Amino acid sequence: MGPLAGIRVVELPALGPVPFAGMLLADLGAEVVRVDKLADSGLAGSFPAGPMGRGRRSLQLDVRRPGGAEVVLRLLSSADVLIEGFRPGIAERLGIGPAQALARNPALVYGRMTGWGQHGPLATTAGHDITFLAISGLLHGIGPASRPIPPVNYVADFGGGAMFLVSGVLAALLSARASGAGQVVDAAMTEGAAYLASMTRTFAAAGEWQDERETNLLDGGAPNYRCYECADGRFVAVGALEPQFWATLVATLALDDPPSPYSRAQWGPCAELLAATFLTRTRDEWAALFAGLDACVAPVLTLEEAPGHPHNAARGSYVSVGGAILAAPAPRFSATPSVAGPLTEVGAETQAILGELGYSAAEVAELRGSGALG
Repeated sequence: MGPLAGIRVVELPALGPVPFAGMLLADLGAEVVRVDKLADSGLAGSFPAGPMGRGRRSLQLDVRRPGGAEVVLRLLSSADVLIEGFRPGIAERLGIGPAQALARNPALVYGRMTGWGQHGPLATTAGHDITFLAISGLLHGIGPASRPIPPVNYVADFGGGAMFLVSGVLAALLSARASGAGQVVDAAMTEGAAYLASMTRTFAAAGEWQDERETNLLDGGAPNYRCYECADGRFVAVGALEPQFWATLVATLALDDPPSPYSRAQWGPCAELLAATFLTRTRDEWAALFAGLDACVAPVLTLEEAPGHPHNAARGSYVSVGGAILAAPAPRFSATPSVAGPLTEVGAETQAILGELGYSAAEVAELRGSGALG
């Protein structure tokens, strides 16, 4: 199932972006083997399987122990892609870096996910989504005028990280299929996040974007593109940017000649009028009033509420995996539909995978004796 059926991927232990990328590749049909660390392996930055570990087989292994690296290299001998999230130099020290992997399989695509990239002054230092966003220039523009607000960890970790890793891996895979030569994909969250700001930088280059928060069209500054509190303390999102959508909004709210959002001088009074108006009804009352209208108004739903929204329910946009509600595979394919795979327990496939790699019972016992296996 899925457009990547037949593609074999090895996912090494890592934090959020790499497991997310592994989940996405598995959802798209790739056969993914998840190498999970032992509880006491000492490897930093490992993500517990959890629901985001869906759709993959799990081999539990301590790569640092004698024989551990060889298990990974055997896996890579018949794989198309490797994805890893170690700090620069760690995979090489473990004996599973690009040189060792490509020597075993010259057509392999070696995907590397880090915050800062494989080289540069910050390459070997720690960081998180908030620090990667800070360096990329994006964090400065997110939040109210008073201070920047980190947007959970969606932007650098997953948008600028995992999604760019996957797109890079798939592009390199096409190249490898054509040329027979693999390569290293160096995906840095700072650079992926910066890439996401291309449109904003285009605005800035044209003199249409200011560095002060809440002073721009799409950062909550414009009155027709922001969130408004309702009578019940919940919110609606308004995105009536175009004149036809603004006209529908004004008519639905029964506003008589309101200040124009198309004049910066009127942004303040326009926002004040909309704020006072939306406080007169609850969020769901406004949602019902605007349902089906081209006014670009929507209720701001919680994570718990979103799966039950009629549109999401009609499309089957969410699935239950391991007792958790997760997004269904996206995007959708007409000829090769994707399916959210089941959750595999950590290490459940260890014995079977070692057998497929040609390990004898004596060799498996030796690996256990070295501490490479649980």
